[in-house]
Parts: sequence; C-alpha cells; structure tokens
Amino acid sequence: MNIKKPNIVFFFTDDQRFDTIGALGNKEIKTPHMDRLVEMGTSFTQAHIPCGTSGAVCMPSRAMLHTGRTLFHLQGEGQEIPEEHITLGETLQKAGYETFGTGKWHNGTSSYARSFTDGGEIFFGGMFDHWNVPAYHFDPTGKYDEVVPYATAAFTSRKLQHMHTDHISPGKHSSELFGEISSTWIDDYDSPEPFFSYVSFMAPHDPRTMPEEFRSMYDPERISLPENYQPEHAFEYGIRELRDEILAPYPRKPEEVKTHIAEYYGMISHLDNEIGKVMESVEKKGLMDNTLFIFAGDNGLALGQHGLFGKQNHYEHSIRVPLIFAGPGIPAGEQRDTYAYLLDIYPTICEYLHIDKPKTVDGISLLPSIADEKKSHRKTLYFVYTDMLRSVKNEQYKLIEYASENCRKTQLFDLKNDPWENTNLYGKEEYADMVNALRCELFRYCNEWEDKNHPMGKLFWERYTSLPVYS
Repeated sequence: MNIKKPNIVFFFTDDQRFDTIGALGNKEIKTPHMDRLVEMGTSFTQAHIPCGTSGAVCMPSRAMLHTGRTLFHLQGEGQEIPEEHITLGETLQKAGYETFGTGKWHNGTSSYARSFTDGGEIFFGGMFDHWNVPAYHFDPTGKYDEVVPYATAAFTSRKLQHMHTDHISPGKHSSELFGEISSTWIDDYDSPEPFFSYVSFMAPHDPRTMPEEFRSMYDPERISLPENYQPEHAFEYGIRELRDEILAPYPRKPEEVKTHIAEYYGMISHLDNEIGKVMESVEKKGLMDNTLFIFAGDNGLALGQHGLFGKQNHYEHSIRVPLIFAGPGIPAGEQRDTYAYLLDIYPTICEYLHIDKPKTVDGISLLPSIADEKKSHRKTLYFVYTDMLRSVKNEQYKLIEYASENCRKTQLFDLKNDPWENTNLYGKEEYADMVNALRCELFRYCNEWEDKNHPMGKLFWERYTSLPVYS
C-alpha cells in the first residue's frame, strides 16, 4: 500500500486525568501501550480543557475538540455542532482522507454524519452501562433518527425493539466494543487514500465496571491517598448534590477514596489493553511508520481530591488532561510543559498535514512547540464553569473566582511550589499585585472570548462585580 499522506489514529478517553499514565510519572498504574505512545512521541504535560457551560463538561469539551473553537464560540453547549462550524472530519475529508468514527459522540447526529465516511458502534450519548451499550451501525445516509434516552440497561434492552437504534451489545464491555471494531476496520482497510480513525472510549467514566482481570489488578490498600485529599470541600459553591459528587457519601472516607481510585486505574488499564490491540492492527498492516497517533482525554476528575469527586471545578485534577502526539516527524520520548488546550489539536493536525485550517477555527497549532521545546505556546489560560466559576492561570499562579448564588470567594495558588493546591494565598498582602494582575487577565479573556454574551457569563459577571468576597 503506497500512502503518501500519514494515516491518523486518534484515541480519545472519557474522564481520564492528566496524571494517569505510567511513563509520565504515575508509579501505581499499569499503562504499557500509553507508555509506548509516550516513548514514541511528544507529550504535553500541561494540556487543559477550558471546562464548560454545563455540568456535562465533556460535551462542550468534545465540541471544542472537533471544531477548534473556544467555549463561547460554540452553540447550544455543543449538543449539536452547527453546519457553519467546519469539523475536523470534514476538513480531513476535503484533504483526501477516509474518516472512520466509533464510540462516544456527544455532539449530535448530523455533525457525526458530516464528519465521517465510515464508522460503527456509535454511541450518541454521554454515559451508559459499559456492558450494554446501545450503539448504532454506520448509516451512509446519515439518518440517525433516534437518540437513545438515558435509562437503565434493562429498560433499554426491553425498549430497543421499538426504536430505530440498531442493536445493543450485551456482555461486551464498551472499551472492547470500540477497540475491536477499530481494529477490524483497519485490518480490512484497502483504499489507496489515507485514513483518519477516531476511537472515542467511554472509559474510565463511571459506572466503573470492567473484566475481573482488571478489576482485581489494583489493591485499594496499596493505593496512595492524594496529598490534597479532604473529607469535604472547604466550602459549598453549588455542586454538592450533582450526580458526580454523590458517587460517594459525605464525608469522603480514605478507604472509599482508595477503592474508587483502584477501580479508576483498573478501567484505564483495560482501555489501555484495547488501545494496544488497535496499535497492533496498524503494525500488522505495516503502517506504523506512516501513522500519526494522537492520544487525549476529554476532562479530568477529582476522585477525593479537595473533597470532590467530579470535574465541575477548576483545580488541576479536573482541568488538565493527557495529550500525546506520536508519528512521522514527531520527536520521540520528549515532553513539553507549555500550556495547551484540546481545541489546539485541530489546527495542529492541519499544519502537520500542510493544509489550511478553516477560518472558523480559534485554536493555535502546537506544531512549533513540538518541533522546538523552547517555543512557548500559551502564557495564560482561561477557565469557566457555568455561572459559578471563572479562573485564569499564568506560568506560576492560578486565580479562581467563585460567584454562585450562595458563594463569593477567591483562591490564589502557587502552582510551582504548591502543585496540589493546598494553600490559598488570597488575602496575603505580598500577593495583592499578583491578584490584581490576574484579575486584569480574567477581564481580558472575558472580552476576548465574549463570555458576557452568554447567559451563564452574564449571571456570573453580575454577581462577581456586585457581591463582596467572603473569606
């Protein structure tokens, strides 16, 4: 097979935190295939999401990934990507690529149909029972008329026969379902055109269930308790009763936190195993030297850090994600600590392939930073969570502003000297200038990203400018 343009295999995981890869410093987790990608390529250790305008943070995160647009330049929280926002898949098709998509697609049926020329085991939803995934076969007409409602797997099994959904896959874990069809598709691929394979896992999102081999891989008693573990968050800001936060009772007990982490690691090791199978298919096809691999996650997760369990916050554990590029021309075994967003992946692929990025893309290519470790990508980053939080971080400090209905607080963390964000420096006189500088940057981003034009932004900024800070 003589393919001049590189193939692209994009692995995207669900709720995988930045610090859950063995080769990047986690000594308790087993991720041999992710480790291989780290060894083969360049890892961005400071990759982030801007968070989101809804509790389902992953939905806008994925929309930003596939459009390259910033948070407030999306429509409808990313539930459906409008036609005027050109997706990554559309751009690659224009460049001559066959595009294949499987797994979780949380951004509407029509945008999926525009993005992919082939696919299978497509899940048009956010989360579900991993062992009973209601999945669609690929429809070349793009008529995915019914989106499976959120329900128990048993209910869905009874009702599927009355819906347009093609099938349910009882007894096969989602990671295996998506990994296997990806491997089979690559095994059978015989086109002279290059391909883009987008493999979007539902793991390690809860419910954290997996084959026994992986469930028993980690002993909770041997799991380290995070340095920023707390039984409860220091104050209530409006998320205490969200579904992510009630996965464990209050106060969070150390042994329960360790159990959740052990199960989380088990799911990551299981999906790592399926990633290995897809990579093996590429290898057997003789395409390893002409394939760009991209690995990333849609958001992080607290799991007991700061007394939280979900991702509806602006601490490092929830806004930072893994990001790896490996393939032709990518430096092997290197890391970059320059700041990046997931929305920068789209323009990076465009520059890597020497194709024009659409004018609708806001992201900035990471390729210069990949080529030269001395080149900085972004100096500051902006974060949003609904109408409750706004944050900004520079290369050392992070300012978090809370302005929900019942909470007006400020936090300042020194990320270099306090990476676990345990000590709030706000209110100390020696940091007053830094707080003022970061607040100026917060307002700059608010204007640049058109935050106040969004209903959530309008609510936040009204509270932020009218309520006093409570210590």
